[in-house]
Amino acid sequence: MARRLRRAERSRRKLLIHALLTEATKTPDHSGPLPSLDSAWELLARAEARAPRAVNRMLTNPYTGSWAGYTTRLLRNGIDGVGPLWMHLGHAHAIAAAAAIRAELDFETSIPAWHGNAILPSLGMARFSDTGPFSSVVVQGVNGGYSISNGTTVRLPGAPEEDAPDWWGIRRVRSRVGAHRFSLWLDDLDPYRGLYEPIPPERLPGKDLADWQRLIDEACRLVTTHLPDLARIMPVGLASLVPKPQVLFRNPSASTGEAFGSAVVGLPTDGAALAETLIHEFQHIVLGGLLHLVELYEPDPRERIYVAWRDDPRPLSGAFQGVYAFFGVTAFWRALARAGQSPRRSEFEFAYWREQTWRTLQALRVDSTLTDAGRRFLDGIAERLGPWQSEPVSAEANELATAARRDHLAGWRARHLRPDPSVVAELAAAWLTGRPRPPASLDATSLPPTPVPDGAWSQARTDLIRLTLGGTTRSPDGRPPTVPGATAADIAYAAGDHLDAVESYRRELAVDPDRPNSLAGLGLALSARGLHPAARALLHCPELVRAVHRPLRSGPRPPTVEEIASWIGQLVPG
Repeated sequence: MARRLRRAERSRRKLLIHALLTEATKTPDHSGPLPSLDSAWELLARAEARAPRAVNRMLTNPYTGSWAGYTTRLLRNGIDGVGPLWMHLGHAHAIAAAAAIRAELDFETSIPAWHGNAILPSLGMARFSDTGPFSSVVVQGVNGGYSISNGTTVRLPGAPEEDAPDWWGIRRVRSRVGAHRFSLWLDDLDPYRGLYEPIPPERLPGKDLADWQRLIDEACRLVTTHLPDLARIMPVGLASLVPKPQVLFRNPSASTGEAFGSAVVGLPTDGAALAETLIHEFQHIVLGGLLHLVELYEPDPRERIYVAWRDDPRPLSGAFQGVYAFFGVTAFWRALARAGQSPRRSEFEFAYWREQTWRTLQALRVDSTLTDAGRRFLDGIAERLGPWQSEPVSAEANELATAARRDHLAGWRARHLRPDPSVVAELAAAWLTGRPRPPASLDATSLPPTPVPDGAWSQARTDLIRLTLGGTTRSPDGRPPTVPGATAADIAYAAGDHLDAVESYRRELAVDPDRPNSLAGLGLALSARGLHPAARALLHCPELVRAVHRPLRSGPRPPTVEEIASWIGQLVPG
């Protein structure tokens, strides 16, 4: 399927570029100091006649899609965006010039330069000094030699991916595992490699390049060994990475439907983390390409669905994408767990993601905005993901995964659910009258979630779990990294000292009774010590506990959060 999607994407981009250039020629002064856009199309036609694969390479370059989508929106809205419109339209000349170089044509044209940086997409960038923010340079090819000049001349090396004086090549990392070959461009130069708008070059230091090579080798070995079918198709749909700095515990990554074949990825901690990220983004890329061809759901911008991979409510489109991406992630950790590879870590990740993905999948399958095609697509995932729910994992993995799931959901509820004010008022009044039990009927979540969070949230407890299981590399001196946002209570809880954690969370809530992390943390710590009504309320309806507690704080004898939670918890099933 990935090959068919890539061919479809190539055709789509060719049509989009033709429509863009045709429409742009109707705009006065669309070229600025550059040649007419007709000449760019003519040069592409020459390159295609000489070497069709050269033009195909440019059409499958992910950032050709990003550029075409971004520039089309600028043209339709009549705005400049980042830089004048002629700079963005003029990028067509850079694409045509790169295709002509790949086709080994003799030619001459002009291309845009951003602050002296002139990009030839998929090849590299010439660097000029003493230029304005937006200018043009001349690209010339004669007898197989190519240069870029603005008075000063930069000559391209014979292998453009290599660096040369005033030239940075777009570097490629290759890896081979048995019969499987992987090739990934590390593009830190193309202005359209960003997610939303053009960005300046961010040259990767040599040490980081070596780290990327090592980690890509490790990731490719893991995917090939444990998911060989995926290893055969993944290079088709994932050809380029935009490298970003490391963010411990987060493994940040992103992709867009317009940049089919590319992902923005932060430097991971190890090969398993990178393999997980590459699979995750490959799934996004495949689904993005499919959505260009088939409608899987009707448009619905409402942010209304809980997902475990985000701290805010998501629209159906985001939840749908996440289910497919984390279905791939679950398959990866399942394969590692079955092979006994890093068993504590892999079993935890498998146990966590299989249930979280399944929960969202089940919610989506009954959503009214799905099309018939979308329902069939999700049913196909369910056929594979469903049986995984009952596969055995260690008691430790199951216990930790359950705690992490309850933690995140409780934090989400506290921040994004608003109980019915009449229910809150009834409960507060019942408490003030001294009723030993709250009213028998309880509907705390009748209102839809709000995207505006009530309080901040930290993933510190789950980060501490992953650190314990070996999911984060230690520093050279052997010390574990500091977990951002972790409190003494969180550290005690993760270490299994639940009594100390209870007392520490109580102290946190005495200072700030609204803090979502402390509410969920107290619920987890109390639950770890046995059945407790306060734990049930804090984990199942923390938004109601907090809402009822707020008006009672100003009374002569204000109750603690835990007292309210214990009272409400009498009605929460164990």
